[in-house]
Amino acid sequence: MKQELMEQLEGYEKVRQEIEISRRLGDDFSLEKGQVAEYVNRLHPPQLELYVSSIIEETISTKTLRLTAVNGYLPPFQAGQYIALSVEVDKVRTGRAYSISSAPSQTGYYDITVRRVKNGRVSNFLLDEVQVGDLLQSSGPQGTFHYHPILHQKELVYLAGGSGITPFMSMIREITDRGLQRTVHLFYGSQILDDMIFHQELSQLSEQFASINYIPVIEEPGLNYNGKTGYITAELIKETLGSLVEKSFFVCGPQAMYTFCLPELDKLGINKWKIKQEMFGTPIDICEYKGWPSAIKAEDRFTVRVNGSRSFETSAGEALLVALEDNGLVVPSLCRSGECSQCRIKLVSGKVFQPEGTPVRKSDRKYGYIHACVSYPLENLEILL
Repeated sequence: MKQELMEQLEGYEKVRQEIEISRRLGDDFSLEKGQVAEYVNRLHPPQLELYVSSIIEETISTKTLRLTAVNGYLPPFQAGQYIALSVEVDKVRTGRAYSISSAPSQTGYYDITVRRVKNGRVSNFLLDEVQVGDLLQSSGPQGTFHYHPILHQKELVYLAGGSGITPFMSMIREITDRGLQRTVHLFYGSQILDDMIFHQELSQLSEQFASINYIPVIEEPGLNYNGKTGYITAELIKETLGSLVEKSFFVCGPQAMYTFCLPELDKLGINKWKIKQEMFGTPIDICEYKGWPSAIKAEDRFTVRVNGSRSFETSAGEALLVALEDNGLVVPSLCRSGECSQCRIKLVSGKVFQPEGTPVRKSDRKYGYIHACVSYPLENLEILL
């Protein structure tokens, strides 16, 4: 606005006088310009450059990659959070989220513990190809699967399955490292004992600390195993814990675990607001998910038209985000579980399947935005990136 017009505005002279007083008597912050942005960027960097400082063999299917910052600095995180790795595998740029299994009190590195997934593009790459000294890129720490002192009780019940133990390992290490006044009951389910990640460390911590109660549950126990067997049932939880009041529940594991354990907690009368669950990837077979239309088969093919020009074909059983990456189209993503909304795209036409409970914002639903990581084509689509 031109100076002569500004001077005609009501109150202009008063504002001018206030500015003059501030310049003459107030503090000068000009030398600190940009410092807030710099500090925020240190806490929440858009990208981290990491190198693999060591690789630890955990089980027959699992390794821990110890990641150290190239520049020597790692932002703080809360126990239970994850980082999203960005890698290129077979000329395809993709990413995966991995919970940090080391304790927040350890500021020199992040540990991510990777378990092999059948036909897992990224897990197989990390386990078979990555070597000590290799460079990796990741996001800063993300996620809301962590303890909140206002929302959660100090007596905590953790239900873990498979590699879902990793965020709990960080939480337990934080409790023991810092002497936090919290009590943990960890139910950890696994098919076989030899594939239980951190089993020896958890057993030792359970013996050393009265506040850490470790309850392994094995589906296929060996002859000399004397612990709990079968599944993490309502009966087992009640038998082990007795009273269920003043306890908060955390659940993390493969999709099958949620399908089984959440109804078991419901049998015990646990209110949903007392249960914190981590999103843990997409279903292995989306066609078996509740609400999937029976007329559509996983191998059915559909055409996806992008930004009104480029097109490609994909199958109904493949998440749209994966299909885009396979065709050289990189979409920002973090959790790849339908929660963070980083991969949201606009659906112009066509129909997709999204699992029940996918947290799409009301405004996104209104204007046709979907989460690409948990959207599966049910017919030909047109989308905007």
